[in-house]
Amino acid sequence: MTIKASIGKTLVFTAISAGAAQAAPPATPLHHAASSHTLLSQSALNKNALGQSPYTAPSQEDLRLYEIAGAPQPARILQDIQTLVNFGTRHTLSSQTDKDRGIGAARNWIKAEFERISAACDHCLEVIEVGDTVSGKRIPEPTRVVNIIAIQRGTLDPNRVVMMSGDIDSRVSDVMDATSFSPGANDNASGVAGALEAARVLSQYQFGGTIVYAALSGEEQGLYGGAGLADFAKKQGWQVEAVLNNDMIGNIEGINGVVSNHTVRVFSEGVRIAETEAEAKERYFSGGENDSASRNLARHIKQLADQYMTNLDVQLIYRLDRFGRGGHHLPFNKAGFPAVRVMETNENYNRQHQDIRTENGIAYGDVIEGVDEAFAAKLTALNAISLASMAWAPAPPTQVSISGQVSADTQLSWQADATAEVAGYRIYWRKTTEAEWSHSRYVGKVNSFTLSNMVIDNYLYGVAAVGFNGNTSPVVFPGAAGAFFRPASDADSNAAKSH
Repeated sequence: MTIKASIGKTLVFTAISAGAAQAAPPATPLHHAASSHTLLSQSALNKNALGQSPYTAPSQEDLRLYEIAGAPQPARILQDIQTLVNFGTRHTLSSQTDKDRGIGAARNWIKAEFERISAACDHCLEVIEVGDTVSGKRIPEPTRVVNIIAIQRGTLDPNRVVMMSGDIDSRVSDVMDATSFSPGANDNASGVAGALEAARVLSQYQFGGTIVYAALSGEEQGLYGGAGLADFAKKQGWQVEAVLNNDMIGNIEGINGVVSNHTVRVFSEGVRIAETEAEAKERYFSGGENDSASRNLARHIKQLADQYMTNLDVQLIYRLDRFGRGGHHLPFNKAGFPAVRVMETNENYNRQHQDIRTENGIAYGDVIEGVDEAFAAKLTALNAISLASMAWAPAPPTQVSISGQVSADTQLSWQADATAEVAGYRIYWRKTTEAEWSHSRYVGKVNSFTLSNMVIDNYLYGVAAVGFNGNTSPVVFPGAAGAFFRPASDADSNAAKSH
């Protein structure tokens, strides 16, 4: 994306200092090397931090992300998909005790694989089960629904979490058929294989924030696994910055006849499902219908892809999910967390939720022959660079507000972060009819910025935190409509209402 410094106006600004001591950039080398933090005065920082002067902005490029983008291995992903297919069925109601067939055997293998990955990085992952006994419309008898998650703890801000998820369970035409062969190769062994491969790649690095790799259960029966993990995250007190739900990332041949391996869709909610009545009233008068944290997370993923990926066009889909359908990011949205769905662009409905059969010359069923492993690796890479960049970047700014009614000027304010990882802040703006952020400028380590001669009514605005290492947080839209971290009481209250 081309970043322009202005939109044909002279921008005169007033910046208010954050008032905190600033620090030299922390070292974040590869392969678990230690980092160092040395506090410096403002004048020393201006001279020494990455060779910058008061007249330069930090780099917006992290060369490590190019390496990560090329690291996922298609053959390894295909092998994991084949292993999951070989369990015969992974239906939520299938056997949990059979060693070779059913959901229980699949879970055990996924857990063992995460543990093997952890052993290779000096036990850098904490592998646990998160589950509960549930029942409902598609689970008539109380059934244990168990997620397998691997936690790569951050070294600087371990309570801040970014997550990649895929779904373990599979199904055929009858959603209650727990015994028929149900390979679920693309839907959704591809997503689980992607999470495993991302863990293999990213476990070779250390990050400031925490990364969680999740294999979720119970999706086809009612999104139970996601709801359980969202509840677990709240009880742990995690600040969930992003959930990337991967549901079908291996198919390139669409039902519409299009065959393409270079596009991916990212779905995101516009208005928060978890907003309160007071927040809805504020949004109604100040805007934000197109600027939820989830939507700006999606924009951030696209921006990273444009910078670090080749031959991959991220299509931002401005709706929660496919028309009339759902996925495992929804329970996280209901809990108040930013969450998006990452998936192939060209779906093939003959290969989804179908008994294995051939009718009128058409092959039905979600078999491994319908998976393109190179494409799955490419979408895994998209997840990996997104997780890495956000975990290396500072946290998104909080308490972002805006003012400027009946004025020629617009002022943005936020809670400045005094930690060593924050180099400063970048403000963004775009026309109200534009889909993506089109303009930005770096403003330094301040907590307020005034754009003179820019009328607040005519543009949309946001703020992002900038790190010394070339990584920037997602953009935060002012007010509750765009906040990434919401008060737990608000999210809990509205999640309960939505259920």
